[in-house]
Amino acid sequence: MHAVRTAVMNNRFTAIVEEASAVMYRTAHTTFVKLVQDYQCAIATPDGEVFAYPSQAGVNSFIGVPLKRTIALLHELGIEEGDCFLTNDPFSTDGLVTHMMDVTMVRPIFVDGRLFAFAWGFVHASDIGGAVPGSISPAFTEVFQEGIRIRPVKLYKKGQINEDVRRLFLDNSRTPDDLWGDMKAMISALQSMDRRLRQLSVSYGRDVVAQGMLDVLAFSEAKARSVIAKIPDGTYDFGDYLEGIEPGQYTYIRCAMCVEGDSVSFDFAGTDPQIPAAYNFVSGAGTHPYTIQAFLYYLLTVEPDAPRNAGLLRPISLHAPRGTVINAEFPAAGGSRVAASTRVYDVLLGCLQKAVKGGLSASGPGMSGVIVLSARDPRSGKRQVSVINPLCGGGGGRAGSDGTDAIDSRSGYLKSVPTEVIEVETVLVVHANRLVEDSYSAGRWRGGAALLMEIENTDAEATMTIRGMNRFSFRPWSVDGGYPGRLAEVTLNPGKENAEVLARVTVLKLKRGDVLRLVTPAGGGFGDPLDRDLAAIARDLKRGMLSVDAASQDYGVVFANDGSIDAEATERKRASRRSTQAPAPFDMGPERRAYDAIWPDTVRTRFARLALLQPKAHRQLLVDAVRTRLTAADEAVTDETLQRAIDEEAAVLAGDDVLY
Repeated sequence: MHAVRTAVMNNRFTAIVEEASAVMYRTAHTTFVKLVQDYQCAIATPDGEVFAYPSQAGVNSFIGVPLKRTIALLHELGIEEGDCFLTNDPFSTDGLVTHMMDVTMVRPIFVDGRLFAFAWGFVHASDIGGAVPGSISPAFTEVFQEGIRIRPVKLYKKGQINEDVRRLFLDNSRTPDDLWGDMKAMISALQSMDRRLRQLSVSYGRDVVAQGMLDVLAFSEAKARSVIAKIPDGTYDFGDYLEGIEPGQYTYIRCAMCVEGDSVSFDFAGTDPQIPAAYNFVSGAGTHPYTIQAFLYYLLTVEPDAPRNAGLLRPISLHAPRGTVINAEFPAAGGSRVAASTRVYDVLLGCLQKAVKGGLSASGPGMSGVIVLSARDPRSGKRQVSVINPLCGGGGGRAGSDGTDAIDSRSGYLKSVPTEVIEVETVLVVHANRLVEDSYSAGRWRGGAALLMEIENTDAEATMTIRGMNRFSFRPWSVDGGYPGRLAEVTLNPGKENAEVLARVTVLKLKRGDVLRLVTPAGGGFGDPLDRDLAAIARDLKRGMLSVDAASQDYGVVFANDGSIDAEATERKRASRRSTQAPAPFDMGPERRAYDAIWPDTVRTRFARLALLQPKAHRQLLVDAVRTRLTAADEAVTDETLQRAIDEEAAVLAGDDVLY
């Protein structure tokens, strides 16, 4: 590998994709792409390895997105110069598309008449049809409810648009003009990458650029291996729960991270089967960046100069059993798959917390909620579908620094929609969009603050969906003596006679004057709160984000008569409260501890494995029946009681007569 040439090629490749990403960003039509920035593009080799991926804007969780299966389908259709392929099907692409709203295009790039590379891009479409405006409801049970689904097909053939395909897609959307505007922005980005890569080949020669693709991939791989090699060899496992639609519906997600030399594997055996809700997604047969997002972020934190490409994935293997919630099979619904992927992120973070000396971070909020509103456009009077805002919550405390307020590292690429834009483009009035006082989770490095958003509908009626909401039952976990995080809350018409606390929002009909208050979860604390620096506590007090009572109770602070912190008295109080025992590595919170007393980790893992052996049609029915039955017994489940319950419920599902 020629070091200087590799650096030059990497810089040129990066400039090409950054320019294309900017084209998409600046020419898109919908708020979700223009402001929230849920879109991206990249370039891949003819074999489908992404060798250049942007970092300045857009989604950063698809570095090394799997293109190989889709490219094989494109070859079956025939690839010619000037073609552009369209798809939004997670199943036929084996995970290139992670949910159907990510409308995806692939454009072959030819140099000297020969296939040279592929340009890839996607935009999150605000509506592709389906049972609700915005196409996504967490309560959907199958993919058919989520809108039109198209296998890879030619949108352009030799540079000529296929109007039948275009109309088929747009005729099924509630917002066809906006959707086509976003799609044209994506087409422009793909054309930009095509043009710039061909120009680069003219400047340096086709063979030099082709070798440069391989070199930057190898360089990125070397960087990844150097980071992995510093993690102690061993197997580190962790499990957490995704909260379902109904009370008590908890889906277990488990991973074992095995480090060996400069390679690492992630095994999700022990994860629950796919569920009849829109939380599923497809990981496919290979290593999917969306599934190992937390580990990719770790690699890039340690080696920030590593090229962002599929070379980062080469030392990483992934086993996500088919039929699980994170590698679902047709016809699983997946519109709200962000809820499951966020919990996968937490699980991998737990593995890393065990593996890395000194630890990394407590759990973040574990939620990435997106509000979608269908209502009358206050300017035109026409019905429209609008994305209001992503809601995440305070980040977890980190080794050496506090958590971030109102946002988490996993979802940091998502941008907020300004209040002024919401009130101009929709019928909503924003009463509040602020941080929540005393929502920090105490620790040597505290968690970030929760976010409160309060919105009022001013029109006769409106329909709202919110995808990705979670952490209503089990708190974000803390580490090394920190306090667990806070739970999410949703209240309709707070402070009024008709006030109602909601478990979550799936599809909510709002009348004129209805007010919805959303409070996000907040991540856990890191380290013993009694070790927190007094100057940091004073800053939180001055900002009005920490009360005197909380400072005294959580951090052992003693105040002088003038209101200042009495350092000597505080140290005496802290010394009297310190424990001689080492703190637990993780604190899941009282709700999770109570549930774990019924469902020990090893038994819950065995339950998931056994459930996956059942007939596909019976899996989730059996999981629901066994979980409900044994949880209600309120006793610790053993391997024996689990097996008996599975056998009996399986017999019932098979139609046999069983006496309990």
